[in-house]
Amino acid sequence: MEENKILMNEEVSTESEFRKVANKVSLITIAGNVMLSVVKLLAGIIAHSSAMISDAIHSASDVFSTFVVIIGIKLSSKKADREHPYGHERLECVAAIILAMVLFITGLGIGVDAFKNIVQGKYNDLQTPGMLALVAAIVSIVSKEGMYWYTRFYAKKIDSSALMADAWHHRSDAFSSIGALIGICGARLGFPVMDSVASLVIFVFIVKAAYDIFKDALDKMVDHSCDEETEKQISECVMRNEQVLGIDLLQTRMFGNKIYVDIEIGLPSYYTLEQSHGIAEAVHQEIEHNFPKVKHIMVHVNPADETE
Repeated sequence: MEENKILMNEEVSTESEFRKVANKVSLITIAGNVMLSVVKLLAGIIAHSSAMISDAIHSASDVFSTFVVIIGIKLSSKKADREHPYGHERLECVAAIILAMVLFITGLGIGVDAFKNIVQGKYNDLQTPGMLALVAAIVSIVSKEGMYWYTRFYAKKIDSSALMADAWHHRSDAFSSIGALIGICGARLGFPVMDSVASLVIFVFIVKAAYDIFKDALDKMVDHSCDEETEKQISECVMRNEQVLGIDLLQTRMFGNKIYVDIEIGLPSYYTLEQSHGIAEAVHQEIEHNFPKVKHIMVHVNPADETE
């Protein structure tokens, strides 16, 4: 009874720490993105750069997406209840899917405008971006790359797929700013159309990031198995128990960012129910101890012949 109470307290503490870290990271990046969006938008308008204005819109979408992350993490970290006995982890995947959709729609709008400017062919009507746009692009690259590494570090620390998706959102913005920088440089060297070409390149990066985020979240939503290396490590962990004669079945599935394991082990057929239960319990505890991402394990015992 006392042991269960300690485990429950540890779980509550972990969930509380999870939300605390995620919210701190999200609020810091929101503040950074708001300032960066305003700076890039003003620079784009004043310096006549469509690429920088597109980049500012991308940064503004980061603010919305980070709010989605905060909501998703808050909902996914709720404790299991009667209606949701397996918890709410998948709600974090829903947040990541919404992020992917926001990214795609943002990129599509940028891509369509850039494509129109290129195919119309009225390049002489396009204004050459000023030096301010160039400076803003450099500031954006440095800032967004810093946000990426900062968010990525904490996403790995608390194992949050939504926070990791937000990190890649920052990285895609850094890439788009590189595209804007190249386009602005090209336009200032006498090729005004390069500013629009840069916007089109930004579109490609944004859509690629949206696809990667969507695919990862979808895999976790549809009970996708965990990677082969993890399954191999789980098997090796089980077989270190000398009383286990073999593994008849091992199935894993991702539930949000957690792993569920179903395993069938072979034990000598003459073992009593009490002995078999004790070994199954030991296997269960060993997996939980060595694999923190494993949330639930079902160990089934099959009779086996030691001569086999």
